[in-house]
Amino acid sequence: MSAEPPEETLLLVDPDLDFLDWATKHLAADGLRILRCDTAGNALEVVTRTPVDLVVAAFDLQPFDGMELLARIRLQSPQTMVILTAGFPTTSQIIEATQRGAHDVLRKESLPFELRHIVEAALQTQENRRSAGSLEAELPSPEGRVKIIGVSRALQDVFKLVGRVARTDAPVLITGESGTGKELIAKAIHEYSPRRNHEMITLNCGAIPENLLESELFGHEKGSFTGAIARRAGRFEQADGGTLFLDEIGDMPLTIQVKLLRVLQDGSYSRVGANDTLRADVRIIAATHKTLAAEVAAGRFREDLFYRLNVVELAIPALRERLEDIPLLAEYFLQRITKKNGMARIRISAEAIAALQSHHWPGNVRELENTIARACALASSTILLPMDFPLTSAPGKSQRNLAEALDRLINSAPSGVDTIAWLASETAGRAIERADGDLKAAAIALGIAPADLKALLAHHP
Repeated sequence: MSAEPPEETLLLVDPDLDFLDWATKHLAADGLRILRCDTAGNALEVVTRTPVDLVVAAFDLQPFDGMELLARIRLQSPQTMVILTAGFPTTSQIIEATQRGAHDVLRKESLPFELRHIVEAALQTQENRRSAGSLEAELPSPEGRVKIIGVSRALQDVFKLVGRVARTDAPVLITGESGTGKELIAKAIHEYSPRRNHEMITLNCGAIPENLLESELFGHEKGSFTGAIARRAGRFEQADGGTLFLDEIGDMPLTIQVKLLRVLQDGSYSRVGANDTLRADVRIIAATHKTLAAEVAAGRFREDLFYRLNVVELAIPALRERLEDIPLLAEYFLQRITKKNGMARIRISAEAIAALQSHHWPGNVRELENTIARACALASSTILLPMDFPLTSAPGKSQRNLAEALDRLINSAPSGVDTIAWLASETAGRAIERADGDLKAAAIALGIAPADLKALLAHHP
């Protein structure tokens, strides 16, 4: 007779007793023991005396918060996985929690749609780890600080990756269109890493002539070339112990790529005009708006260097792929610009936000910031309206596409139903699907309150 599989233990920690009742019923399964606590102190006592596979805990706890509970669990029971939940987790909370070893960070509004799936996947991961015997402690790291604006699922996934890769020294390749904030992500990786007490040195590979780039990277000796009137340290030497961010790495000439590859392989380099070999302890983060695989195929980028740099890839979504972030970004830029220039408070109307969200944003976040700055400079009142944003999209084509899509949707309505009510509920359902089940993000995308979206859902099949 075969042995029964070992029982798995899940601990739910939340001050909301109604949530605990719901989650217990929602997650109930054969072979799963579910424990419950409403304080962080009680939860830590449970983990101390009972083997727990997975903890799902709120950020908002007493007598200490979920972040502190995560840190203490990682010290007390490194094999226990932790998922943190919050109504509206901040950028710093997501990155720091992931950096400290959280398995995931979830918004409470998305729990009805994704909690079961994520809990099952986490417990399966635990089972795989036990089978492989590979449970290793991951001690919490000190705090870092970063300011990145965004609540979209796409950007929050980036935050989680930042938290994970920051703990290592692995090279990171950040990809994305111009203006998406690649340098800001690089700074976040550095600030949350063990190297944060050393410098992060930045070099734009596309902004320096080829004959000077080698000297910028590795330094030079006095007299090594015309104009070299003194010995000069290069960026690798300046970044020793810290991080070197190579922006627009796709523009680096092939002759310099060879020398960069050597540093990545063994950490050694020489100044221009010198025979001695220097060594540098530097973490490399590179960024490009180009598709490096295509550059390799075209012979403009070395394949071996590409694989050295592309140990971890972070793809930053374009602004048009995270429209729900536009209201927050617009307000952030608005406050920063008016404060910097000593201007009176300016508000932005809902109609103007809708206009911004309908734009394609080829220049991404940088274009949005410049657009807000221009509107502030030319504003004739304290409220910004759509006319204050002369965006360059092609409204005629957009309107035709919208009309055609609306016609198709109306024609697909079932016969004998209230077409207007059906259209409203169908739109609500599709918005939630596009937001991966995130009610708040779907409501923002539609420009309505979450409560109104829930009312529409009541009629959705």
